[in-house]
Amino acid sequence: MPSTEQQQIGSLTLISGPMIAASGMLGVAMGEILRVGKLNLMGEVIRIDKDTIFAQVFEDTQGMYLGESVVPTGHPLSVELGPGLLGSTFDGIQRPLITLQQQSGDFIGRGLTAHALDRAKKWAFTPKAKVGDRVVTGDILGTVPETRTIEHRILVPPGKEGVIKTIAGAGEYTVDDVIATLDDGTPLKMMHTWPVKRPRPVTRKLPCDRPFLTGQRVLDCLFPIALGGSAIVPGGFGTGKTVVEQTLSKYCNADIIIYVGCGERGNEMADVLDEFPHLKDPKSGDALMNRTVLVVNTSNMPVAARDASVYTGITLAEYYRDMGYDVALMADSTSRWAEALREISSRLEEMPGEEGYPTYLAARISEFYERSGRVVCSGKEAESEHPRYGSLTIVGAVSPPGGDLSEPVTQTSQRVAGALWALDASLAYRRHYPSINWNRSYSLYFAELDPWFRENAPKTWMENRAAIQALMQRDAELQEVVQLVGPDALQDQERLILEVARMIREVFLQQNAFSDDDAHCSLEKGGALLDALTEFYEGARHVLEQGITLNRVMELPVRENIARLREEPNAKVVARQKVVLEEMRQLFADLTSRKG
Repeated sequence: MPSTEQQQIGSLTLISGPMIAASGMLGVAMGEILRVGKLNLMGEVIRIDKDTIFAQVFEDTQGMYLGESVVPTGHPLSVELGPGLLGSTFDGIQRPLITLQQQSGDFIGRGLTAHALDRAKKWAFTPKAKVGDRVVTGDILGTVPETRTIEHRILVPPGKEGVIKTIAGAGEYTVDDVIATLDDGTPLKMMHTWPVKRPRPVTRKLPCDRPFLTGQRVLDCLFPIALGGSAIVPGGFGTGKTVVEQTLSKYCNADIIIYVGCGERGNEMADVLDEFPHLKDPKSGDALMNRTVLVVNTSNMPVAARDASVYTGITLAEYYRDMGYDVALMADSTSRWAEALREISSRLEEMPGEEGYPTYLAARISEFYERSGRVVCSGKEAESEHPRYGSLTIVGAVSPPGGDLSEPVTQTSQRVAGALWALDASLAYRRHYPSINWNRSYSLYFAELDPWFRENAPKTWMENRAAIQALMQRDAELQEVVQLVGPDALQDQERLILEVARMIREVFLQQNAFSDDDAHCSLEKGGALLDALTEFYEGARHVLEQGITLNRVMELPVRENIARLREEPNAKVVARQKVVLEEMRQLFADLTSRKG
């Protein structure tokens, strides 16, 4: 790409919302960043027609006039990567919102800019490499304690390799200080930049054979996904998409959380900004923000920046993945991103696809989800006995209009994601949380994850999972009959299925997000609940075969004791479950003996 000095400076010839056209721009490349007008607004080239370029501007262009200057920078849209990202809040083009607030108050002025990483703050650097070492892309030069629980590994940037000529000793340095030089004179700092629309390199991708545990029973049991997998969470207004993603951010087994608020309402993101700094990380007891990065671009912010925010977020996620961490990206919501693509496409007067979305919608969504995966990280460690592994898991919320899952964004996302966690409005209105529809949802990761669950989950996990899936499927079939003839027309064995299915919904599939003991559920607690429910069903079915009526079975107090297991702490539930099971067996034995 030509340098800035070699490129011509164009002039603005057309303004249309956040779109501009400028003439006299020979030598400019697709995706290049421009500085537009007297305010130096940031724009990105999205079409080139001879000597005229079309660009999307990431800020409001009102008040600009014909003839203002347009200056190319010679660089694509990129983000700064280095210590200081965790705990930060950025907008869609990685401007730190706290810094902008200090510059202009609560309402961000146009044309403001700031470094994403603090150039003045010093970090305690500990070298790991030494003079004379040959290093390649991804090798660790040293470490920095970014937060109390996260060690930031300073990597050799992609495309750099050589023999270390000098390296800084242990001490405090800024991200702009040179900490090492290579034999060809290349300086290496604690920070570097990377284009957001180019995936970061890895040595190779691995099979996704271990689960992304969420602490939500309905997900971990019935619809699990893998570390490095992907899932979509579609649902209409008010069904709990944002709450699900925030819950996963707090309780999932990922090391780093990147939360992208893409086009959601300002009040939702305001709640996130207000609540996240006060949340405690249940794993470390530290502040949750110390392992979280927020990328905020609400619905009243410019559409073009909304498009950029998802790429900014996933590039930050790839950076921490390359260090060897398990990273989870929460995108809320990909529908708003798709709407931004639709608006930009319409301003370019491109041929529309289904429902006005651009014809390349599927390609863009596929490219996004393909950046997930569990990988062997770049570096010489990749060929050693103990390579560095990292993973990037993507959970994307989808906001179909009216909850219609047949619309293009949902259908396109469904084809490329590995799991569908469909939210149900009727469950949400009944305060059933999480409102996952167990009949519409699915996961494609069972074959890869079943060996892990057989080895690490409670012994009866697999059998009980199959049993409750069969019960819930049979319940759905019987509910159709009940709608026609009523429950009294069913036999006791069939009514038992309805009653046990209701217990499964209330005791196992539903969780109380406000309860310290039920908001997060370990596999051991989930297994204990499954054992209790399946044993109750088998015991009740047996006594019905002995001639006991269903009414007498349903009057047993053990049902309430099973329900109370939900509120037991994770560490104590197994012991309490054994007591409940003994009581249940004795009650069923008493019923049978009285009948005899």
